[in-house]
Amino acid sequence: MPPLDTLLAGLARERSTGALRVGRAGTVFLDEGRVTYMDCAQTPGVERLLAARGRVSEAALRRLQADGGCEQLLEQGPVTLGELQYCVLGAVLDAAFFLLPTTGTRPKFRPGERHWLGGRWYFDVPGLVRECARRRARLAQIWPAADVDTAPVRPTSRLAGRAVALSDVQWEIVVRADGEATSPELAKRLGRSSYSVMLAVRRLAAAGLLVTGEQASALPKRDRRPEARQQAGGPRPAGPLGPPVTADPTDIELLLRLKKALEELS
Repeated sequence: MPPLDTLLAGLARERSTGALRVGRAGTVFLDEGRVTYMDCAQTPGVERLLAARGRVSEAALRRLQADGGCEQLLEQGPVTLGELQYCVLGAVLDAAFFLLPTTGTRPKFRPGERHWLGGRWYFDVPGLVRECARRRARLAQIWPAADVDTAPVRPTSRLAGRAVALSDVQWEIVVRADGEATSPELAKRLGRSSYSVMLAVRRLAAAGLLVTGEQASALPKRDRRPEARQQAGGPRPAGPLGPPVTADPTDIELLLRLKKALEELS
């Protein structure tokens, strides 16, 4: 089977509307060939991200799915349009990161099927592919061992120095890292973007604060060059902006810039 991005490009040319189910891995929703939402089994969806903000429960969101959907959610007022957009953006980019490389499965397209949020936000497939490539390059720049993305992680038993400075995301990860949960699993527990958690985990690994289970000796040695000695939450070189996104009056490009800035600080 061709890669998922190739299949999506074909559906985009045909201006298809429906849901492309990628086995148990996830689902891509399209409206006239444009991606409106992506679900992925490995990443927290918009429901989990919204619930983690404490504004609305996942049970309430499930009820809304069958009773008015997105319009009802916004009319009731527990979530603002900006919050919803930000969570949708995080959920879609997370899902794309894990789904777009998918090969070897036989996706099934169901014409006419829509996500409960409807078609408020649109993402183009080439833009999503470029954003995924940018994210992988940035992860590799921070810490080259990709096993910290998929293996259970735990804190090291001893600090390399006398003091460390952690961001709020890094602190939550250190507290929850029990040697059994992987980065995507920690993201679901915390209700945070999988990519932001993977970034934080790689920075913690680079700082010598996290290791993968009992495989600490297999991790690459830290770069001791002066320019590489940064705190776990230190500044990183800025990368290009995310994928082109079009939508209604609200400026999703601005949200992309804001999300990228917050990732730089996390």
